[in-house]
Amino acid sequence: MSPIDTVVAMLTNIGDPSVMRSLVADDCTYISLNKNNPDLHKIMPWCGTNLGGDSVIENFGKIFQCWDIMEFNPVEIFGSDDRVAVFGTFKYRSKVQGQIVDSPFAILSKAKDGKVNFIQFMEDTFATSASFKVSGSATYNNFPGTEPIVV
Repeated sequence: MSPIDTVVAMLTNIGDPSVMRSLVADDCTYISLNKNNPDLHKIMPWCGTNLGGDSVIENFGKIFQCWDIMEFNPVEIFGSDDRVAVFGTFKYRSKVQGQIVDSPFAILSKAKDGKVNFIQFMEDTFATSASFKVSGSATYNNFPGTEPIVV
């Protein structure tokens, strides 16, 4: 199976742990949203760098516990050697808050011999974490000389 075929098979079966075990290497590295952000990890415990094939399966299990997947649409998939890039969009609904996330995503993967051994998943972190927000606001000041923004 080519690296592209391997990644497509993984994405197609991401909710099936038994199939995922056959497609994800035992020494897989999975990076979700960032390498290490303790505050974001508190909100979404799968965020950060995770090691091992079981961590990939466990983390997607946590994701499915928190969100209903309304749409997952890979738009473009291409690769070179063992590297595979996937770009698309998704729409999830928070199971607790009912908030809907509509976000682009990008995945960088590496696969060899029918196993994915590296995954980096990026999305609109602000939107996904906000889907769990209960109350309160945050104040941001992004440009020098401008007024803070309350969200």
